[in-house]
Amino acid sequence: MGTEIFEKYESNVRSYCRKWPVEMVYAKGSIVKDINENEYIDFFNGAGALNYGHNPDYIKEKLIKYLQDDGIIHSLDMYTLPKEKFITYFEENILKPRNLNYKILFPAPTGTNSVEAALKCARKYTGRPYIWALTGAFHGMTLGSLAVTTEAAARKGAGVPLTYTVHIPAPYSMGGNFDTIGYMEELLEDDHSGYEKPAAIIIETVQQEGGIYVLSEEFLKNLRSFCDKYNIILICDEIQAGCSRTGTFFSFERANIVPDIICMSKSIGGYGLPFAILLLKDELDVFNPGEHNGTYRGCQLSIVAALAGLEMTVNQNIPAIVKQKEKIVKDYLEKEIKPLLKENMEIRGIGLTWGIEFKDGKLSHAVLDKCFEKKLIIELAGRNDSVLKIMPSLLIDEELLTKGLKIIKESIQEIIK
Repeated sequence: MGTEIFEKYESNVRSYCRKWPVEMVYAKGSIVKDINENEYIDFFNGAGALNYGHNPDYIKEKLIKYLQDDGIIHSLDMYTLPKEKFITYFEENILKPRNLNYKILFPAPTGTNSVEAALKCARKYTGRPYIWALTGAFHGMTLGSLAVTTEAAARKGAGVPLTYTVHIPAPYSMGGNFDTIGYMEELLEDDHSGYEKPAAIIIETVQQEGGIYVLSEEFLKNLRSFCDKYNIILICDEIQAGCSRTGTFFSFERANIVPDIICMSKSIGGYGLPFAILLLKDELDVFNPGEHNGTYRGCQLSIVAALAGLEMTVNQNIPAIVKQKEKIVKDYLEKEIKPLLKENMEIRGIGLTWGIEFKDGKLSHAVLDKCFEKKLIIELAGRNDSVLKIMPSLLIDEELLTKGLKIIKESIQEIIK
C-alpha cells in the first residue's frame, strides 16, 4: 500500500516522513533500507537519539539477554539491579573522572520531561518564577519547555500564552557581535529595566535546531561567572549535543565549566529507546517524594541499553573517535563544499554536528530533496529551515561518511548553478 495508509489515517502533525516519503523496514549502523530494498545513508540518526548508529551489536546483545532472562521491564522508581548498575557506572566512569558531583533524577523518558523537571526544580529552589533562555533555543514541545523555545511555528501550537520566560539575544545576533552577558547585566542592574532576576538560565552549548550555532568557550565561561555573580542557576541542555556528539562526553567540557543542572535524553538511551535523566547539584535536590514523577521513568530496557552505551563510550573512547572524524568532515566541508557556496552562505559546527547555512529555505529544501533522491537521509534546521544539518552516527565508517559528504557536494552542485 506504500504511504497511502499513513496519509489516510495518521494525523496531519507528522513531519519527518514528509521529507523522506518512503516506508523504512531495516536499519543497521548507518544504513537504512526501505520496503523496496533501496539503501540510504543516515545523516539524521533519530534527531540525535542514535549516536551509536542503528542496532549496535553490543547493546542489542545486552537487551536480548535481559529479555530472555525475564528481567523486570516496568518498575516506576522502584529499586532494580539495572538501575543500580547504571547509577554506579555513571558515577564511577563518567562523573568522577571529570570531578563532577551530581544527584541523578529519573524523570519521564523524553528530553522535554528532563527540561520540565529542571525548570520546576530551579523555580522551587530559588522561589523565583522566571527563566531566561537564548534566542535560537529549542528545549522541547510541552508547555514549560516550549516557553523557553523560540521557534515560532512550534510556539504557535501551544494554544495558550507561554509565560514566565525572557528570551535574550544570543551572541551571534545582530551581525554576530551582540554582548549577551553585558545586556543581561544591564537588565539586572538597571532598576528601571522592568525585568526580575530569573531562577535560571537554560542554554544549549551548541544550538542544534537553531541552526548549528556553537557558543564560544569564552561566552560559556563568562556565562558561568555571570550566574555565580547573581546567584542564578545555570541549566545546560545536553539532550542533543551531549553523549560525545561534540567530541567530549558533555558538550560543556570544552569550556571547563560546571552547570548546576544538566538535562540529558536522546542518545543517553543507547539504542534509540526512550530514556532521560536530570543531573542536579546536591543542594538543588529539593523535590519532595513523588513531587515530580512519570509512569515510564523506570523503563528497565532503556536503562540496560543506556548502561551498554556508556560502556561503549568508555571502552572505545568514543569522544576521541569523534574528534578524528570531526577533522574528516571539517576538511571536506572547507575544501570541497565551501567553494560551491555563495558569499552570504557559511559552514558551522563542531564534532559530528555541522550545518551548511544557505540563508534561503527554498534552496535548502531543494538540496535536501536532491540528497534524498541520491539516497542520503539528512535534516534541516535554523531560521526558515535554511540550514542543512549533518549529524551522522559517531561510529560511522569513514568510507561511508565520505560517501555521504560527496552526495551533499553533488546535490549542491546540481542545485546551485
